[in-house]
Amino acid sequence: MSNQNIGSIQSIRGSVIEVVFKNELPGINNMLLAGKKQEIIMEVNAYVNDFTVKAIALTFTSGIARGDRVIDTRGPICVPVGKVILEKMFDMFGNRLDSDEPLGEKVVYESIHKKPVPFSKRVTSDEIFLTGIKVIDLLMPLAKGEKAGLFGGAGVGKTVLITELINNTAQKTKGYSIFCGIGERSREAEELYREVRESGVFKNASLIFAQMNEPPGARFRVGHAALTMAEYLRDVEKKDILLLIDNIFRFIQAGAEVSGLMGKMPSRVGYQPTLETELSELEERISSTANGSITSIQAVYVPADDFTDPSATHTFHHLSASVVLSRKRASEGLYPAIDPLESTSKMLNKAIVGARHYRVAMAIRKTLATYKELKEIIAMLGIEELSPEDRNVVFRGRRLERFLTQPFFTTEQFTGIKGQLVDLGDTLSGCEAILNDDYMDYDESDLYMIGTIDQADEKRRERTKNDAN
Repeated sequence: MSNQNIGSIQSIRGSVIEVVFKNELPGINNMLLAGKKQEIIMEVNAYVNDFTVKAIALTFTSGIARGDRVIDTRGPICVPVGKVILEKMFDMFGNRLDSDEPLGEKVVYESIHKKPVPFSKRVTSDEIFLTGIKVIDLLMPLAKGEKAGLFGGAGVGKTVLITELINNTAQKTKGYSIFCGIGERSREAEELYREVRESGVFKNASLIFAQMNEPPGARFRVGHAALTMAEYLRDVEKKDILLLIDNIFRFIQAGAEVSGLMGKMPSRVGYQPTLETELSELEERISSTANGSITSIQAVYVPADDFTDPSATHTFHHLSASVVLSRKRASEGLYPAIDPLESTSKMLNKAIVGARHYRVAMAIRKTLATYKELKEIIAMLGIEELSPEDRNVVFRGRRLERFLTQPFFTTEQFTGIKGQLVDLGDTLSGCEAILNDDYMDYDESDLYMIGTIDQADEKRRERTKNDAN
């Protein structure tokens, strides 16, 4: 075709490819194709001079050489959007990973690069996004149409919490879920796909992945592809969307790799100088309009459990709720291993949640904070040295900690305990009863890994029956 814009490769350095275009320079973020079957996809990242562009390869570059021709598609990367994406699994180019079946002929494709919704079109609400997870709904309620982060080091349960949220959303609401895996291990992706399909929630969900073994360019752009899919369902289908991202740290890491490949000087702790800009480009697209909302829950890996790391501190600014996972609580078997004192939410406000909820939440925080201080005295001198009042605080704190654990649907096969979805009213009633010392003569184990407080009576009956035998 005569009107094609053809260039040729000047140099290849890993994932960075310099391409010379004699006639017309392609625009930034344009998709370029190379290889015998045009299977190698690149994205224009920067201009070198009047004829040369630097492109980042989003696929593996084996098989191309200097002088090979490159085709400018004259447009950005596009992904399929609409209800057609539901019950399917994609890579970042919109190719299906779960089947070779075509999507159909009348599929709409949209660019992965879009501007955020202007402020005049945004809608804010004080509606709480109920998850059915006791400790989250009670102490750090999530806001509908806002962003929440799950912070934690390796192996404290971020992915388990995210899969539980997909399951609970599908059970409670008829909204759609989009799961975006950035730099996931292929094992995790395969397990998630199986879990979502078996739990029967896949018909209202879509999965999109860029694996850990893929080039940094693909991991850097998969989040934008997922957002394009979510925005279309919000704006055109007028639905409420739950967008789950696992893991934002891998997005930042991919950005640092791309930045290093482009020859930019790293800033603090080796991160890219454009970290804040890149994160904002992604995060600011997550918003609510009059048509629908995108509620985003994002896992954030914290390197070496260091919350002062730039990747964690830059992510904090964008969130309305921060759920902090604690390795210490995980080691004590208190799952979900959420630290109730470190986690925060702007929704925990008397005007939003109501006087009763606020009163109970504050009483729990106070009890747990006092218990935490008294732990040091107990470790040194023993519990006998405490005053009767302080001793009661310790007993209350220990019972609250155990009541705020919860069996998950996604871990049923490992624990053998049936998963529980708990209503906020039941959580409040249970916590009020513990704060009023109604369960002081119950064993701590009676309150561990249950849903509603009534189940403590059943456990107690079973325990006494077994003891009698």
